[in-house]
Amino acid sequence: MSLYDDAVLVLKGYEDQEELRQAYLDHLEAHPDGMWKSCHAGHITASALVIDPEEGRVLLTLHRKLRMWLQMGGHCEPEDGTLAAAALREASEESGVTGLTLLPGGPVRLDRHPIPPPCHCHFDVQYAVVAPAGAVHEISDESLDLRWFAYDEVKDVADDSVVRLLEATRARL
Repeated sequence: MSLYDDAVLVLKGYEDQEELRQAYLDHLEAHPDGMWKSCHAGHITASALVIDPEEGRVLLTLHRKLRMWLQMGGHCEPEDGTLAAAALREASEESGVTGLTLLPGGPVRLDRHPIPPPCHCHFDVQYAVVAPAGAVHEISDESLDLRWFAYDEVKDVADDSVVRLLEATRARL
């Protein structure tokens, strides 16, 4: 199965945010290349919130280009077999944490947001991953900083999309 086919199946099975979910599916139907960064009309991305439920905290990255505290994530790559695998890969690469595990149940949220040209938007499929006890993180080239935040601190440092992702993740836990 191709990554495109996996994305369609994942989105068809996602039961929340009906209007936005349908916009993702419509975009993929109109753009067979909609999984890739080269699709300038917009493309699917995969992200994951790194969470440590035992300590009540999340790991956020200060994104190098956007200069915002965000969850880990980014573009799908040809070697990604599934959207979930892409999200897990991105979280592992950007956090440096080994032993991350996907929170069961598929995507936690969807978030469509504009991006600077030449592309127009990211159709982000957002997952959550659980960090193992005592997780050690390491800043990647894509980050200016990487830091653990208590759940109640997130609203003070991150935008509403990250706050909503944290709320949805905590509800699933």
